[in-house]
Amino acid sequence: MQQVQATYVDATWAVGGGAELEVGSAADGRVLARFRGADAQDVDRACAAADRAWDAWAATSVGERAGLLRATADLVAKRADELGAVASLEVGTPARMASTVHGHLVAATIRDVATTLESYAFEERVGTSLVLKEPIGVAAAITAWNYPLYQLATKLVPALAAGCTAVLKPSEIAPLTTVAFFEALAEAGLPAGVANLVVGTGAEAGEALVTDPRVGIVSFTGSTRTGARIAELAAPGITRTTLELGGKSASVVLDDADLGQAVSASLRGCLINNGQTCAALTRLVVPRSRLAEVERLLVDAVAQLVTGDPRDEATDVGPVASAAQRERVLGHIEDALAQGAVLVAGGPGPVDGAPAGGHYVRPTVLRVEPHLRIAREEVFGPVLCVIAVDSTEEAVAVANDTDYGLSGAVWSGDPDRALAVARRLRTGQVAVNGGAFNISAPFGGYKRSGYGREGGRFGLEEYFETKAVQL
Repeated sequence: MQQVQATYVDATWAVGGGAELEVGSAADGRVLARFRGADAQDVDRACAAADRAWDAWAATSVGERAGLLRATADLVAKRADELGAVASLEVGTPARMASTVHGHLVAATIRDVATTLESYAFEERVGTSLVLKEPIGVAAAITAWNYPLYQLATKLVPALAAGCTAVLKPSEIAPLTTVAFFEALAEAGLPAGVANLVVGTGAEAGEALVTDPRVGIVSFTGSTRTGARIAELAAPGITRTTLELGGKSASVVLDDADLGQAVSASLRGCLINNGQTCAALTRLVVPRSRLAEVERLLVDAVAQLVTGDPRDEATDVGPVASAAQRERVLGHIEDALAQGAVLVAGGPGPVDGAPAGGHYVRPTVLRVEPHLRIAREEVFGPVLCVIAVDSTEEAVAVANDTDYGLSGAVWSGDPDRALAVARRLRTGQVAVNGGAFNISAPFGGYKRSGYGREGGRFGLEEYFETKAVQL
């Protein structure tokens, strides 16, 4: 267990003035670190530092900013194994993917932002006007605990690229990789005050950050409930917000799909990071005529999964991040079974061989009706809902019958048919027949999954004001 300084303001590490907080191990429940969280005074100092640093940072050249970001990416890639090991403990990410997701993907995303910046047109002639893109000012970034560094790379990094200064508040549940990232920023030579870190609770640090009058934009990833609260707090100041919120994404399998491929990939898309993914494919919509075959495939696939210690390279599914999250996931499963859901695989029992004290949930597959609570609410754990339908029209209707609209997938033997269905889904991104995730494409949601976009030029543009100069 270590004592951590988790406040970084004006290039100086300090102990926060807020509550004493602990970071727990998802693997075995032990305390990994203790620290004093940031309070409103710490946030005030961070916003003041960012505000002071903004003029000079906004005046730097594109080449200077891109070079610093690439230097940071190199340092992140160099520490990828270390970052992955920490994330395995504080998030529960299986070691097999941890260094890739929490290290190398982060580095690649930072480099993509740098490349996007270098090719971006900051000026454009529109008739008799010169249209300029200028940085907003101070950006506030509030990130969740499931992918702390990737979210940082899609919020803090494009803000800095655009010429904004920033204050970051990560989740206090999993802040240790973020602390390491700020060490990398300092090593890369980021000037004092340009990026500041305040690790604290929403009540002590988050609300003070969102309502600070020096903040020009708030970018948040987390629950829909908290996103609504942030929008409410930001409204009196007319502070711009971007919100990347929850999801209940559907993987739609059409009757001519390669069933083995579709089911296997959909299960992986549900269980990635132990189901702790906002864009997880947590609903599998299948033809009723092929339901029995789908369920046999799922039973066999789940039986082959290794659930256990995230530090073990053999592990496919690790723990969820906290005891509270485990109880929430198990509560959803038990409630669904009480409402008539059919257990296909897994269930609420213990995970044999997993370390004592860890927050483990067995990968679970349930056959459900679309109206059940578990088919409509985000669970954020390793739970897949199978929904049978009788036609393509019904499949589209079921996929769209949700408060959310973050992600989705379509599977068909006919790519044109799959694309036609993808166009009808009310969601921010859709993978057709396993199309790969693209860090340069826009990522964000429809409906209660939020608004605004991250990734590529779409994410960069969130941090600009637009000025028209009449000539």
